[in-house]
Amino acid sequence: MCIVKLLSKLTLFITLSKLAIVVLFVTLLPSLVERIAFQYTNYYLQEQKKKVLKVVARNGVEFYLGGEQSYGSYTMLKEEYIALEPASATKKLDTIGTAKRIVEQDTLTYRILSYTFKYHNQNYLLEIGKTTATINQYNNALQRVALYVLISLVIVTLLIDLSFTRYLLRPLGLIIKSKLHNRKFPFNEHIPPIKTSTKDFKYLDTSLIQLMDQINDAFEKEREFTANASHELMTPISILQNKIENLMLDQGVTDDMQHRLIEMMKTLNRLKKIVHSLLLISRIENEQFAKADVIHPNVLINEVMEELEHRLAEKDLHFKSNISSNVTLINLNHDLLFQLFYNLINNSIRYNKPQGSISVDELYIPNELYIIMVKDTGFGIPDADLDLIFNRFKKSNRSESEGYGLGLSIVKSIAHYHNLTISVESKVNQGTTFSIHFPIDMVKLKG
Repeated sequence: MCIVKLLSKLTLFITLSKLAIVVLFVTLLPSLVERIAFQYTNYYLQEQKKKVLKVVARNGVEFYLGGEQSYGSYTMLKEEYIALEPASATKKLDTIGTAKRIVEQDTLTYRILSYTFKYHNQNYLLEIGKTTATINQYNNALQRVALYVLISLVIVTLLIDLSFTRYLLRPLGLIIKSKLHNRKFPFNEHIPPIKTSTKDFKYLDTSLIQLMDQINDAFEKEREFTANASHELMTPISILQNKIENLMLDQGVTDDMQHRLIEMMKTLNRLKKIVHSLLLISRIENEQFAKADVIHPNVLINEVMEELEHRLAEKDLHFKSNISSNVTLINLNHDLLFQLFYNLINNSIRYNKPQGSISVDELYIPNELYIIMVKDTGFGIPDADLDLIFNRFKKSNRSESEGYGLGLSIVKSIAHYHNLTISVESKVNQGTTFSIHFPIDMVKLKG
């Protein structure tokens, strides 16, 4: 699903709403203009009637009749006419309608005002007409003018709306940019609140700052507890280890007791490994490692395999490294990166099938990406466990008691510390692939 930014949605809504107004106006414009033209014609005919009645009141009906029974006059092009004639006493008219009239053998359609009035006890019928052709002759021009004016207004209001919307949402964009984009946990740097007169944006900005502070406080407390607890645990563990070793050397210890002491020593060693792992994670999270080493990936993988080669032989596994020698990685910590690949390859050995295979491959596109992939043909990881494998002390279905899941947690901490991205793909009984994505500015070519 495509997620569209709020500004884009508002821009689309404003544009479509303006377009809908234009379409509606264009649809209704002809009938509106025609109606206005007829309304104006009615007003014009009423004004002409008033003028005729004023002339009759001032000069009498004879001014028009001139001794004749009726009076009729029209313009040269027969666009308008006026008629005055006697009417019956019962005929009362004051209407405006459209009808046809014959003028000099031409049948024309007129908008006609019909009005009866009394003068010297005689009723008269006054008709004033205007051809419908002259009424509609300016319709197209009026429609064009009205359309041009509307389009101009729509464009102006659209630009104003978009400018105001952009101005109104600018604080929200600044909040997203400063508080969310390119922010990496933990949020150590202090970013001042965004200046805005919108109360909702102020509330959002303040809430995000408070939330980040709370997350930082909780993270600092957890990190401090992990470091302190790990340090404090090392002393009693060392004391217990020495006492157990002394008991094992005692001549009076029976074979059964000796066996139990050996099991206790194994448990104590596992506890010691957990504490060392927690201390390592704590040191990584406290940024106690320098990132200034230059690393050759092919050499690093060979160093890892020198320590793990004996484990390959135990399970009769085949290993192959496809890392080229012309790539150099900078701004990294050698020991931490060694630990990262050691843990990944060690897991690939531990959870592999007898006579299986492990490969370390790379994908390099200059100036675009560099990825190192650790692949195995092992038992795989169920989909339900994929989201848990990097969590501390979260056992997946494939985990054994040894390690308690801290190996991959260390991998995640090292990757996060170096701004690396780690992803995993796995299929049950087919194998697992861990991919380490290096920022392209860390990758250099030899020579």
